[in-house]
Amino acid sequence: MKFAPTTLCSAVVLALSTSPLYASEKLPSSESNTDETMVVRAQSFDDYKVDSSTGAMRTDTTMLETPQSVSVIPEIVLDEQLATTLGEALQNDASVTAGSKKWNRETFSIRGFELSSTNGYMRNGHSLFTHYMLPIETLDRIEIIKGPSSLLYGNSAPGGMVNMVSKKPTATPRVNVGADFDDLGSTRYHIDASGKLNESGTLRGRTVLVKQDSVESRKYATGDNRERDRFLGYGIIEADLSDWGLLSLNYEKTQDNAPIDSGSWLDLNGNRIGDKDTIRDAHWSFINNDVENYGVDLTLYLSSQWEAKLSYNAQDMKRHRYDSMPYPSDDTLSDGSYTMSPFDRYDNWKTQAFHADLHGNFTALSVDHKLLLGTNGQFYDYSQQRVRGSSIVVQPGENPDNPGLDYNNATSTYESKNNFYGIYAQDLITLNDQWQALIGGRYDWYYADGQNPSGATVSGANDSQSFSPKAGLIFHPSYNGSIYANYSESFNPVSNVVNDDNSITERTPENSRQYELGTKWELMDNRLLLTGAVFDIEKKNISITENGITTQNGIQHHQGAEAGAQGQISDKWFVMASGMYLDANFDKHDQYQDKRPANVPEWSGSAWTRYAMTEATALNLGLFYQGERWADNANTLKLDGYARFDAGASHKIKSDYVVWDFRFNIENLFDKEYIAGTGGGGEYSSTGVINDVHYGDERRFKLSVNATF
Repeated sequence: MKFAPTTLCSAVVLALSTSPLYASEKLPSSESNTDETMVVRAQSFDDYKVDSSTGAMRTDTTMLETPQSVSVIPEIVLDEQLATTLGEALQNDASVTAGSKKWNRETFSIRGFELSSTNGYMRNGHSLFTHYMLPIETLDRIEIIKGPSSLLYGNSAPGGMVNMVSKKPTATPRVNVGADFDDLGSTRYHIDASGKLNESGTLRGRTVLVKQDSVESRKYATGDNRERDRFLGYGIIEADLSDWGLLSLNYEKTQDNAPIDSGSWLDLNGNRIGDKDTIRDAHWSFINNDVENYGVDLTLYLSSQWEAKLSYNAQDMKRHRYDSMPYPSDDTLSDGSYTMSPFDRYDNWKTQAFHADLHGNFTALSVDHKLLLGTNGQFYDYSQQRVRGSSIVVQPGENPDNPGLDYNNATSTYESKNNFYGIYAQDLITLNDQWQALIGGRYDWYYADGQNPSGATVSGANDSQSFSPKAGLIFHPSYNGSIYANYSESFNPVSNVVNDDNSITERTPENSRQYELGTKWELMDNRLLLTGAVFDIEKKNISITENGITTQNGIQHHQGAEAGAQGQISDKWFVMASGMYLDANFDKHDQYQDKRPANVPEWSGSAWTRYAMTEATALNLGLFYQGERWADNANTLKLDGYARFDAGASHKIKSDYVVWDFRFNIENLFDKEYIAGTGGGGEYSSTGVINDVHYGDERRFKLSVNATF
C-alpha cells in the first residue's frame, strides 16, 4: 500500500495522569510499616513514567530503592513510535548503541560493551538465545539494566543486560486489533486479546498474533526489493491456586524469513563503494528462522511476608542460512568486483533454564531486611551442518547463479554443549528512614567442552568457576529522592586456545568490575522521574596474542556519565529523554592498543515527547543523536555524527463499544543520510574496504489504525 506524504490521519492518546499522593513523607520500610504510611497511586494507561522494575533486583522494587541505573521503556512509547524491532525500542536509551544487522539479527552495546547473543538478553528474567530479530509486540515494557549483573543471572557482559517483560492476562476482557502500513508497501496486522477464562476470573488468558510483510528500499542485482515475512504467535494462561499460589504457562512461536543483506561498503576515506541502495548478496541467499519459546512459572505465597517462585523456560531455535557470503578483494577499489563464497548451513540451538527464588521481609537486630535467596541454571546444546561451494568472482551488476547447495549433504555434524549453575543471595537492608544498604554474592559453576591440539573435542576442557559480589548504599534525603553508590562484578567464561606451538592456554573467565554513583528524584508531584549516574567499568582477562602465544593480559576501560528524564512535565506534556558521555578505551591490547571500540560515540542522546492538544488528539516529536564513532576497532575510519528527527500525530475516537486510534508518523523527518552501525571488526581493512556498514532508513511515512473493544 502506498499513500501520499500529505496524507495525515491522526490518532490516540491521552487520559491525564492523576498525581500520586503521599499520606506521609516517611520512607516505607521493606517490611510491614504500611500501617503507618499509606501510598496512594493513580496513573493513566499512557504514562511514560515507570515506578519500579523487576529485572535489577529479581523482585518488584521501586526505582528509588534500586542502587543501580535502570531505565524502562513502557509499551505506550513503543506504540506511539510504531516500533516493530528491538532496535527501534532501544534507541530511546542513549546508553545503548547499535551494531551490525547483517545476518537478519540486531546487535547492541550498553555503555560501550557489546551484548552477547547467549547471555545479554532476557525475557522475564530468563536468558534467551538471540540469533534472530526479537519480537516486541508481546512486551509490556523493556528494562535496560546497566552495569555488571552477574549476581542474579550468571555470566554476562559488563555493560548490562536487556530484560523484556511480557504482557500478562487481564481479568477484564479486552481485544485490540490493528494494522500498520508504510509508503514502501510494508504491512503489519495484529491482534491482542485478553480476559478471564472462567466466571470467577481465577483463570485468565491472553494471546497475541502478528503477521508482518516488510519492504525495504535496498535492492538486489535482479532489481527486487528486500522483503521480510514474519509471523508471531504468543499465548499465556494464568491460574490462581486458591490463595496459596499462582501458576502461569506461556508459549511463543516466531517464523521470520528474509533474504540476506550484509550491508554497504566504504573505503578508508569514508566514501561509499557502489550504490547505497544496491545489495551485494545474491538474491537467492536467505535466512529462515523458526523459534519456539515456552515456559512455566509457579509462585507460592508462603505467608504475608514470604514468597517462593519456581520457573522453567526452554527455547528451540532452528535456522536455515543459505549465504552467498560476499567479501571485498584486492580489486574492489579499482573495478568494484568482489568475491562470493557460498554455503548452505543449518543450525539448531536448544536451551533450557530454571530459576528457584525465595524472598521475603523480616526484622533482625532492629533493622528491616528484604532477602532474596536463589539458584538458577542453563543447559545449552548446539548442532550445525554445513556445505560449502566454490568461490565466485562477481562484477558490479552481475547476478550469479544459485550453486544448488544442500546442507543435508554435509559429511559431519558439529556439536557442542555447555551448562552452568549458580547460587546467590541478596539482602536489601533498611537501616532507618534515610539509609539502606544492599549486599549480595553469587557462586557459579560453568561446564563446557573444548578441543585438544589435534582438534578433537575434549569433555570438560573449558570448565570454570567464579564468584561475583555486589554491594550498594542508598541515602534518601527526602521521601521523593535517593542518592546511591554501588560496586558490582561480572564474569564471562571463554574457551581454551591452542597456540601456534600446539601448547594450550587454559583461559580463566573474563572479569569486570564497576563503581557507580547515581541519584534519582521523583518531581512534579511524583509524575516525573529524573536520574543521573557516573560510572567506571574495567574489564580484565581479555585474550591477546603475541608471537603466536595467547595470554589474558588485555584490559578495556570505560568511564562515563548519563542522565535521564521520564514522565510528565505538565498535564499535557510527556517526555522520555536520555543522554550519555562515554570515554572508552582498550588500555592494553595486541591489536587495539589505546583504541576506542567501534560504534561507541563520545556523546549520545535521545528524546521522545508527546503534547496533548486535547484529550483525543496529540502530537509527538523525537530526536535521536549519535556523535562521531569509529567504524572499526582498529580506528581506521571515523563515522560522522548525526541527529535524526521523527514526528507523529494521533487521534482517538470513542464510542460505546469501541475506541478507534489513528496514528500517522514520519521517521527521519528531514531525510538525513546517516550510518546507524557497523560490524566493527574491520576484517578487510587490508584491502582498503570497511564492510558490514548499515545505513539508517531514509524518510519513511507510517500509518496505523487500531480498534480496542
